[in-house]
Amino acid sequence: MIGSSRGMRLGVASLTLLLAFFNGSGTAHAAVTGPTAVVSMGDSYISGEAGRWLGNSDDYSGSRDGTDRAYVGGSYQPTVVYGPTYNSGCDRSDTAEVDSAPGLSQSTRINIACSGATTANVLRAADGGQSFKGEAPQADQLAQIAATDDVQTIVLSIGGNDLGFSDVITTCVEDYEIWYSYCNPSEQQAIASALPGAMSAVGNAIDSVNAAMASDGYAPGSYRIILQSYPSPIPRSSENRYAESGWSRTDTGGCPFWNGDSDWARNTLIPEISSALRNVADAKGVQFLDLENALQGHEVCSTHDQLATSTQPPSPATSEWARFLTTGATQGTEQESFHPNAYGQQALGNCLALITAHSSGDWSCTDTPGQGPSAMSLSQLS
Repeated sequence: MIGSSRGMRLGVASLTLLLAFFNGSGTAHAAVTGPTAVVSMGDSYISGEAGRWLGNSDDYSGSRDGTDRAYVGGSYQPTVVYGPTYNSGCDRSDTAEVDSAPGLSQSTRINIACSGATTANVLRAADGGQSFKGEAPQADQLAQIAATDDVQTIVLSIGGNDLGFSDVITTCVEDYEIWYSYCNPSEQQAIASALPGAMSAVGNAIDSVNAAMASDGYAPGSYRIILQSYPSPIPRSSENRYAESGWSRTDTGGCPFWNGDSDWARNTLIPEISSALRNVADAKGVQFLDLENALQGHEVCSTHDQLATSTQPPSPATSEWARFLTTGATQGTEQESFHPNAYGQQALGNCLALITAHSSGDWSCTDTPGQGPSAMSLSQLS
């Protein structure tokens, strides 16, 4: 009887541990007692690049008509917005998507994304990952976080720098301002050539993230990954408030692109990349968040919005949600150009909040021209 009682007690204890290891649906969880967490990883479109700005203004002095959040006490202090990551160039702003998402159930929000990152900077070092801007590979950072916090959601934006987004933008701007030629024929070829390899690398990054979680004892299904695409920062030519001829697109609007190149970027490039990323997400069994229309009607130079002025201060409903072209001689830094600004990041935060209410499926998030970030809407992709 003594032996039987001891065996029964061990059996009950084992059952208790087993039940503690599984949730109600039978999915294993890691034995982490820390706070629940959501982690954002990847590149500048989720790190918070350009979060310094509330819309755009052509006023180069002072607060730039109220658009420059880094103007404090008569001087410019970008670290007020980006913290210490301004010095490294990772530019994780205080309005980054994960920090702007309202009502997330997770108690802790952690942003380890870095402006300029490629898939090589997401991979674990064990998988060939590379450090970037003085920081360890992001999957290794994730493993450290997941060892102490109960990571429930991972949001990933990656692949754009593998495709050479910045080179595409630079080429198209130069073709408008210098060469008077279209960029889209050559850039479409370059993107088409790079796309298979870049998407394979995105898939490898997801695998490495899963491996990092597994190293901390997380079982498949005990957390979720959301892979998101990229919003278009510029409008279609029919929705550009500045004429194609002349210098207004360069000097005033900060959107120096030919109509043909704008239409190619908005109607072909961004949807093509979104479709490719969705294929990766589906192949890897993770959720997909399509953001290609998330800035619709609030892009740089859109007819639906306007620059801030001394008499028309910035407004989330009428201001642009992406940073216009910035050069080192004007406002801010060049790397902020054509990224979601503080308003845009608040909009993407609302998209993140909306998709976290759905445990499965691929979804698309769209804004409403003339309204603020809280008017974002989510629809399921067929």
